[in-house]
Amino acid sequence: MTTGKEKTTARTAPTGRAVAGRLSWGLADQAVCSMTNFALGVYVARSLGLAAFGVFSLAWVTYGVVLSVSRGLATDPLVVRFSGVPAATWRPAAARATGTALGVGAAVGTVFLAVGSAVGGRVGTAFAALGIVLPALLLQDAWRFSFFAAGTGRKAFVNDLLGAVALVPAMFAAARAGSVAAYVLAWGAAAAVAAGYGCIQSGIRPRPAGARHWLREQRDLGYRYLVENVGVSGAAQLRAYGLGAIVGVGAVGVIRGAELLLGPFLAVLMGLSMVTVAEAARVLRRAPHRLRAFCLLLGAGQAVAALLWGAALLLVPDRAGRLVLGDVWNSASELVVPATLGVAGAGLGVGAMVGLRALAAARRSLRCQLFASAAYVGGGLGGAALAGTSGSAWGVAAATVGSSAVWWLQLGPALREHHRNTISEAMK
Repeated sequence: MTTGKEKTTARTAPTGRAVAGRLSWGLADQAVCSMTNFALGVYVARSLGLAAFGVFSLAWVTYGVVLSVSRGLATDPLVVRFSGVPAATWRPAAARATGTALGVGAAVGTVFLAVGSAVGGRVGTAFAALGIVLPALLLQDAWRFSFFAAGTGRKAFVNDLLGAVALVPAMFAAARAGSVAAYVLAWGAAAAVAAGYGCIQSGIRPRPAGARHWLREQRDLGYRYLVENVGVSGAAQLRAYGLGAIVGVGAVGVIRGAELLLGPFLAVLMGLSMVTVAEAARVLRRAPHRLRAFCLLLGAGQAVAALLWGAALLLVPDRAGRLVLGDVWNSASELVVPATLGVAGAGLGVGAMVGLRALAAARRSLRCQLFASAAYVGGGLGGAALAGTSGSAWGVAAATVGSSAVWWLQLGPALREHHRNTISEAMK
């Protein structure tokens, strides 16, 4: 005869193994993304020098803004509402979500291509090149979200690995041209290979024609997530542009160089929602009382890992640093401490953010993100005005740690609201 305790163990053990498996694929995928982004940044920094690397960094943060638009409208609602659902439900949703991402890339890319061509120069051609490759970049990202929502993180890992492999010959080809635009095109070409393979992996063709229906169906979450996401990336873009105006374009390259040194954790923070929001949504459905502990473990783990990585960076000899980043190393290495504190603070806050996303508490998460974005811009530009590049780094670190506290202060009330709503629905 099987006891109640034995039955519980039998039910939870496979679930625990399944969670560990999904998170493992998520970590593996983020490791690939991290190393790819790190290698791309290092290669461009060493090949082009500080000023040109600053131009590439401006294109990079601008892409981040458009990516945030795509995620907010297309894939964030997909992860929140279609994680762990039957395949028959997931497939049409994934087709509409990826079609929406593709449509965002085509629309914004057309604008970038026209404006960049009109402006000309190194900056203009870089943005024109970004306009050409935006559809492929956004579609690849959308496939990753879709696979994690379906619980098939292995496919996301394989897709990103293919993109990383395709980036190698593309970078060598770009090196021959030796321009910022060439590297942007190479980056997008590798993404196009992975995006095309995503269609094969899923057996789904993106449906841009379904974008209008998707936006209307998900408008209660999509538009709030749009504002929230653009607040994140828009703040980074405003800081980069403001820093370039206050200190110079070279300062943007220095900040980007410091971020590259912490690349593994920045990449994880940027893409962690692909894994953990979907997983938190599953925890909420199956064991809602465990959601707070899940979020705390997630945030604390990231913060500790970032601090350990930053401590290790302080031990890197200058010779090894210059071998990696070239001339960018001397200035970027001076910002390791504030950059590490900023990433650790952001990692702690991500734990609460994931919980709010899983709870679909879009209003609360929007308020938190607007505060965090304002603090980020204010700290970054205020610090730059007072103490140049170093001041900007310390200002952002202080803003990020303070914003993390705001996220956690909102998670508690959101959990209580969900508990009350659950009880009310059960009593009806």
